[in-house]
Amino acid sequence: MSQPSARRALVSVSDKSELAPFIQELVQLGFEIVSTGGTRRELVEHGISVIDISEYTEFPEIMDGRVKTLHPRVHGAILGRPDHADDAAAISAHGIVPFDVVVCNLYPFEQTIASSDVTVSEAIEQIDIGGPSMVRSAAKNHQYVAVVTAPSQYKQVLERLKSGTLDADMRRRLAVEAFRMTARYDAAITAWFDQLPADSDDASDAPSAFPSQATLRLTRRLELRYGENPHQRAAFYVESTPPPGTLASAEQLHGKDLSWNNLLDLDAAMGVVREFSEPAVSVIKHNNPCGCAVATTPAEAFVKAWIGDPVSAFGSIVAFNRPVDAAAADVLCEPGRFIEAIIAAGFSADAIEAITTRPTWKANVRLMQCDSGSADHNPSLAYRQVTGGMLVQDRDERPDPEDEWKTVTTRVPSEAEFADLRMAWMVCRHVKSNAILFAKDGAVVGVGAGQMNRLDSVFMAAHKAGERSRGAVLASDAFFPFRDGIDEAAGAGITAVIQPGGSKRDSEVTQACNEHGMAMVVTGRRHFRH
Repeated sequence: MSQPSARRALVSVSDKSELAPFIQELVQLGFEIVSTGGTRRELVEHGISVIDISEYTEFPEIMDGRVKTLHPRVHGAILGRPDHADDAAAISAHGIVPFDVVVCNLYPFEQTIASSDVTVSEAIEQIDIGGPSMVRSAAKNHQYVAVVTAPSQYKQVLERLKSGTLDADMRRRLAVEAFRMTARYDAAITAWFDQLPADSDDASDAPSAFPSQATLRLTRRLELRYGENPHQRAAFYVESTPPPGTLASAEQLHGKDLSWNNLLDLDAAMGVVREFSEPAVSVIKHNNPCGCAVATTPAEAFVKAWIGDPVSAFGSIVAFNRPVDAAAADVLCEPGRFIEAIIAAGFSADAIEAITTRPTWKANVRLMQCDSGSADHNPSLAYRQVTGGMLVQDRDERPDPEDEWKTVTTRVPSEAEFADLRMAWMVCRHVKSNAILFAKDGAVVGVGAGQMNRLDSVFMAAHKAGERSRGAVLASDAFFPFRDGIDEAAGAGITAVIQPGGSKRDSEVTQACNEHGMAMVVTGRRHFRH
């Protein structure tokens, strides 16, 4: 095979978006195109002249396309260094035609395994072999070859080629992206195999939720203005297939750039309202719910949530698990309210108009649209960094089984009290421990969060609630170690309590409730949030 004078590009991609226009421009720049299988057919359909890989290698694609690029003439053309004597001799002796550009991305393994009904054999067939081999070869030899792995790179590559050539710095940066892609791809495959059920009945063969090595596969979504404080740099990374109803799948519709603290509070706010099937609104300040309510309409739920603690609500983050309609926008925009960001399942056109034209908000308030999702799914893993390492656990997001709850006091909660206890228990798990939460008529009326003892948390919740604590119920994220917390709650007018139990002094706590005529439900499950 004679050496062509034209530059050559090897093209073999799974993601064919924007491909044909890019390759047409390469042809106009004097490139000859060598391609494979479905990619070659796609280009031919667009009228692009293509050399079939089998014509170049003089060896057919075999095994239903599994083997087509794993050939010395392909990898020699990618890895060859023409200015090295030995390489140049091999290129000449074996009819190898060097590639200047390799355009390649990989089988959609991650998208395939994201499907709930994918079979093992279907997933395995989406493990690319030839693609990663070509990408790694080109990335290794980036001094001579440019490797293009994403449609987002096409424009910049063409601009450089039209201005002359792809300089060394550009080729190196393309190589880094290529290695990043293959590393992530291999990590996704490893993680998928780790979670497969064992083939045997031997428990020692069962896969662990916590493999011996952990790899996070994240893509940078945003560079933030700064971190928790202005002197800290920060960015927001997302999973490749984020669960629905999460911040990673949200879309910003309006407002200033998001900050680190905004994102943490938006995530906390959505975590609360995902708990509820009825219309619910949460108001978050410094990562704690200072207000939350359920109601028949989003507007009513917001009003009830806001008055839970209107002082703390100033400068808050608000979440709706329903679309924000015109009625909800009206109450959001009432004088005296200042809200940093609103995240909801959607916004009506009237609501967007009302919120974004309010004189004191205008371009500042951030509007985020996010499917409300559901907390009723298999928990993902939660990661918490410590100095020099990482703690990993199941995320605490499954609903508690109410059939395991027990009333341990003489008095049984009334129907209205039980509804408030259920609501309070669902919100309390989102409060920083030691967590105490008062609720009444489907709304939070007082919160004690992050205290070093539970008695102080009860005191704070009572202080926040004021007279609204009369006839309210109390939720505690963990057991009462002493009866003093119950005595304090009784003095505030609390009539019913829900808590996990498990203290050595449970009997004393129950006795205190009976003395005060309070009902108490024990859930058997703790919800610390450190």
